[in-house]
Amino acid sequence: MAAPVLRWGCPGTCRAIAWVYGVPRRRRGAWTGSTSSWIRGQSSLAQEPLHTSRKPRKGEHKWAAVVGLEIHAQISSNSKLFSGSQVCFAAPPNSLVSFFDASLPGTLPVLNRRCVEAAVMTGLALNCHINKKSLFDRKHYFYADLPAGYQITQQRLPIAVNGSLTYGICVGKRRSQVTTRTVRVKQIQLEQDSGKSLHDDLRSQTLVDLNRAGIGLLELVLEPDLSCGEEAATAVRELQLILQALGTSQANMAEGQLRVDANVSVHHPGEPLGVRTEVKNLNSIRFLAKAIDYEIQRQIKELENGGEILNETRSFDYKLGCTVPMRDKEGKQDYRFMPEPNLPPLLLYDTTSLPAGADSQQVINVDQIRERLPELPSVTRERLIQQYGMLPEHSFTLLNEVGLLEFFQNVIKETRAEPKKVTSWVLNTFLGYLKLQNLAVRESPVTASALAELLDLLDSKAISSSAAKQVFEELWKNEGKTPAQIVSEKKLELMQDQEALEQLCRSVMQGHPEVVMDVKKGNPRAINRLIGLVRKATLGRADPAVIKAILEKQLSCH
Repeated sequence: MAAPVLRWGCPGTCRAIAWVYGVPRRRRGAWTGSTSSWIRGQSSLAQEPLHTSRKPRKGEHKWAAVVGLEIHAQISSNSKLFSGSQVCFAAPPNSLVSFFDASLPGTLPVLNRRCVEAAVMTGLALNCHINKKSLFDRKHYFYADLPAGYQITQQRLPIAVNGSLTYGICVGKRRSQVTTRTVRVKQIQLEQDSGKSLHDDLRSQTLVDLNRAGIGLLELVLEPDLSCGEEAATAVRELQLILQALGTSQANMAEGQLRVDANVSVHHPGEPLGVRTEVKNLNSIRFLAKAIDYEIQRQIKELENGGEILNETRSFDYKLGCTVPMRDKEGKQDYRFMPEPNLPPLLLYDTTSLPAGADSQQVINVDQIRERLPELPSVTRERLIQQYGMLPEHSFTLLNEVGLLEFFQNVIKETRAEPKKVTSWVLNTFLGYLKLQNLAVRESPVTASALAELLDLLDSKAISSSAAKQVFEELWKNEGKTPAQIVSEKKLELMQDQEALEQLCRSVMQGHPEVVMDVKKGNPRAINRLIGLVRKATLGRADPAVIKAILEKQLSCH
C-alpha cells in the first residue's frame, strides 16, 4: 500500500527497587505476568524510591515497589493530527472543531506531517529504533467527549520502540551528588486526544468541549524500571526538558500538554510482581511524586492487614493527599482494537531507501531529521560543567528551573566576573529570593543586566560582598535604580584610603587589648573579631582581606 498523504502542520536495566520493611503476611492477588507485558493496554507511571535506613527486625522482610509510566505529550503543531482545525489553548468552547473532529459521516483523516516529524525526532532523542513502517489502529471506548466512539492510535506497530531515558538523581546526606539512572522506553506512538468534559455540579450536568478532540499526542510508554515518586518525577522532568529542547511539545503541565498515568505495584523480592493499580491524569510533577509514594504505602498497608490489591484505576486527590478509586480496569479486549481502515501504513525512509524522484513533501527522511536534532539537556549540562567549571548538581539546577539557564548565560555575557562567582550569585542569592517569594524567573524584578553590573562592581573591588548583598536587596525593590546609583546613594563604596584604614586598625587594637592578647596567645578566631570590629567602624566599607593584611602587619610589630 502507498504511504498516507501527509499534510503540513507548522510548529507554533536493572529495575530500581525500593525496599520497605513490614510484617510478613500471606499475600493474595499476586501478579503473574512478565515485566514488559505490564505496560500495553494499561497506562504506566513513574514512582519515587522509598528509602529506609534501619535494618529489618526479626520476623520482618522487605517489600519492593515497581512503577511504570505512560506519558501523553501534546505535539507542538498549529493544526490537529488528522484535520486542519487550529490548535489554541483557552479558545472559546467548541470553536476549533472540524467536521472530522465532530465525526460527521463521510469525513476522512489526513495525516499531519509535522506530528510525524515530531514523533520521529522524539524517538531519535530517546535512542529509539524508528520503525520504517508503522500502523494505525482504532481503540474503542464510549465517552461523551469522544464523538467517533474510538480513538486512532498505534497499538500494533508504533512509530518508535526500544529506547531509553537517562536522568540524574541527587543523592547523599546533603543531596549534593548526582547519580545517573536509566529507564527503558518501550514505545512511542501517535494518537488523537479526546475532547474535554466539564462537570457542573451546581446544575448537575456535564458540558463537552471538543476543541481538544483530535489534537496530536505522543504517547510514551516507559517500562516499570522506577521505584518511587522521586525517580518518576525526575524522569518526567528530564523528558519535559528534552521535549522542550526539541520543540516537539511545549510540555506545559499546567495547560494539560503533558499528562502522566502511573502503574504501581509492590511485591516481596524473589516473588512475582504484585497486582498493579493505575493512577490517572497526574498533571503536576509534585503531585506525581506524592501520588506514587502514597499508593505504594497504601498497597503495603493493605497487604500487611490481610487484604488484597484490586486491579483498578485510581485518581489522586491533591487536597487530601491520597488516591481514590475511579473504576475497575478495562481489560485489553474491552477496547476492541482493529486496524484503522482509512489510513494506510505510515512509511518512513532514510537516505539509502529513499525512492528516486520521491516528492520531498510527501515522504519523511529519518536521516534528515537526525541531522536537525538540537543540543539535548544532557549535552548542555556537560558543556556547562566543562565551560564554566561548575558542579554537576549546579548544571541540573540551571536547567530544571524554567528560564534560569537563559538568565545565567545573559549575566555571563555582560559581566567580567568569573563564572564561578556568577554561578554562586545566580543559584544562591538570585534563586533564593525567587523561591522566598514564589516567583518565576520571568517575574524577577532584577534583570540579568542589573546583576551583571553589580558583579562588575564587586569584581573591581568597588564594593564589598556584604555591600553587594545590600545593593541586591535594593534592586529587588524594583525602584528603577542601577547598582551604581544605589552604591552612591547609600555610600557603600569600599574605602580606598590606606592611611585611614591603618589608623582605624590601630584604634581598634588599642581599644580591645584583650582581643589582641588572644591573638598573640595563638587563638586563630580572635583576629576575625578584630576584622569585624574594623568593618563595623567603617560601616562595612572596607575589604576584609585588606583589613586582615593590615592587622597582621601591625600585630607583628606590636
